[in-house]
Amino acid sequence: MNNWLDALRKRWLRVVGLGRSTPKTTGQTTPSEADLSQTVPIREIKPTHVGKIHKHLKALGPDDRYLRFGYAATDEQIGEYIHSLDFERDSLFGIYNRRLDLIAMAHLSYSIDPDCASCAEFGVSVAHASRGRGYGTRLFERAITHARNEGVRLLFVHALSENTAMIKIAKRAGARIERDGSDSQAHLRLPPADFDSRMEEMLDQQVAWTDYQLKTQAKQFWAWLGLNRPRTKNSTSPEA
Repeated sequence: MNNWLDALRKRWLRVVGLGRSTPKTTGQTTPSEADLSQTVPIREIKPTHVGKIHKHLKALGPDDRYLRFGYAATDEQIGEYIHSLDFERDSLFGIYNRRLDLIAMAHLSYSIDPDCASCAEFGVSVAHASRGRGYGTRLFERAITHARNEGVRLLFVHALSENTAMIKIAKRAGARIERDGSDSQAHLRLPPADFDSRMEEMLDQQVAWTDYQLKTQAKQFWAWLGLNRPRTKNSTSPEA
């Protein structure tokens, strides 16, 4: 229990900027390794942020749209997708930069089939400028925790076979991959919720809420001064 509480304390200190999150190393650290050593606040997306979802998805290039939806979705088709979102049934999670732009989002869609009531499907998109920072992995981990706590026992990921990044994320989590030509499907069986998963989600929610409030206040402060917040070089936090 003491180890768990110590890890909890360190994680919180990283978020509020009072603790170091990058491990000591004597060699070079790749960007992906550095990113995975940091806490990335992930906020549950509410209907009031539909505009941010629309802006995020419309900013995706043709290749990213193809990988996200399985086809080169047009602006009109993206609009139809957003209109079909059911915030009461499904769960959406997002990563916001310091300008409060949505730079990565995940959609956890629960099955409406009575024969598969404990199933859900995961989909993710990351802004081109924010790729390679481990955001897809973090969103997948966040979705898994939430799905477990909601009683999901089987998580699906439909992806094009060429979407190697998503397939690697699922495979690394222990998913079984089935390939059928240009399509791949990952199946991940989830353990039932427990004390740790519920406490982890509770902390994640608090971290995300605190992070968003701090960013909101910072944005208001810089707007009051009539300035844009200066960018920090060599930062792996959600920035661009």
